[in-house]
Amino acid sequence: MEFFITLEKILQIKEPSVKCSSFKTFYEKYLKSEFEFNHEHKSLEFEEPSYLPFCKLESKDFVVKRKKLSVDKGKAIFLHAISHIEYSAIDLALDAAYRFKNMPQKFYDDWLEVASDEVRHFIMLEELLKDVDSYYGQYPVHNGLFRASVNTKLLYERMAVVPRYLEANGLDATPVMVEKLEKIQDDIKAQNMIKVLEVILEEEIEHVLKGDFWFKYACDEKNLDYDIYFEIIEKHYPSPFPRKKDINIKARQEAGFSCPELKRMNVDVKC
Repeated sequence: MEFFITLEKILQIKEPSVKCSSFKTFYEKYLKSEFEFNHEHKSLEFEEPSYLPFCKLESKDFVVKRKKLSVDKGKAIFLHAISHIEYSAIDLALDAAYRFKNMPQKFYDDWLEVASDEVRHFIMLEELLKDVDSYYGQYPVHNGLFRASVNTKLLYERMAVVPRYLEANGLDATPVMVEKLEKIQDDIKAQNMIKVLEVILEEEIEHVLKGDFWFKYACDEKNLDYDIYFEIIEKHYPSPFPRKKDINIKARQEAGFSCPELKRMNVDVKC
């Protein structure tokens, strides 16, 4: 079997349960070295996200806003937003392994491992959605993560934007949400949500660290200074580094961010 052709088929699957099960089968075979790599394969340019058939697209400004987490609808809206991020992250990880050819074997190992984590995260979140009588696709979503993949065709740009910016922002947001959920007393659904979010946070640190490694690898290949990271992010996102109150400094440092980088991101950190 050919690696890139098989990934291409999985990326185009529309039904989440089929995509997840197809990836699991693929990944088991990959770990047994059952695939051949044809690096001459030409990648498709995807024009729309795979979730379009069952998710209504809205701009970020019009996506349903979260209500109180103490009620099921508030939990459902919140979980739906996180599920959408994790489902989009499946395609992002698979697209990285699919799109970038002639890379070291570790590159494909890394991004398929990330995809495996994201599939597991999505399935856990789907179960939490069922607990609050909801499902993925019930609420409108935005396509920001898909647009990020479309707009970053160069490896160093992809690694800067997706893991080192978008996913790294999640390292800051998740502890804040856990803290809010912890304030809800005697709520087993909230406690289950906390457990899943803590798993996601721990594993996302490793995802960002992988992105950090391959960003620097790509910069070294092009003889680029690592500070180009800031040019890339500012190119794609206006005012990308506002001063934040809740920066997860420890997680960001574990994920490869240096003290000088954090300072340039308006983080008050002592080096």
